[in-house]
Amino acid sequence: MPSWNSRGLRGSALEELINLTNTKYREKNLALIQKIPTPITPITIDKENRHITLAYFEEKSTVDYIGTAQGIPVCFDAKECASDTFALQNVHEHQVEFMKDFEKQGGIAFLLIYYSKRNYYYYLPLKDLLVFWNRAKEGGRKSFRFEELDADNTISCMNSIYIHYLVNIAKDAQNREKQQSC
Repeated sequence: MPSWNSRGLRGSALEELINLTNTKYREKNLALIQKIPTPITPITIDKENRHITLAYFEEKSTVDYIGTAQGIPVCFDAKECASDTFALQNVHEHQVEFMKDFEKQGGIAFLLIYYSKRNYYYYLPLKDLLVFWNRAKEGGRKSFRFEELDADNTISCMNSIYIHYLVNIAKDAQNREKQQSC
């Protein structure tokens, strides 16, 4: 069973910004999206500082965030990438399967990727992720390059909202409606 050392999972700056964004969304009645904790079982606890120092995962996680935005079910996973190449090994098969099942139920699933080298936030819809995912499964590249991404899916900071991804969800929902009406 996989285990982890708590030093590596104290919460990233990316997750903190997403959590602040989600708080703003909730305050403005735009969305209700929450971080989904991964269940763990502590093995070692530093009693003096009351911190878990060693634990194991009870089960596989699905995605990092889930909720609803303007009546649309939403789930996404947050990923950070230090280079211009995103390795698909950072996404797990069970996560992709969960996101596919989520969309079958009428939801919108995506990855929110932060390219730290560029200070750039990106909204990768599941349909686009699946293009790269299926290419890898068929023996192609096990990653995708920054140049392969659609610039229309850039996430911006606006109106004091740190990572304003609701704009991208709205565009995604509109595109889905157009495709269904054709």
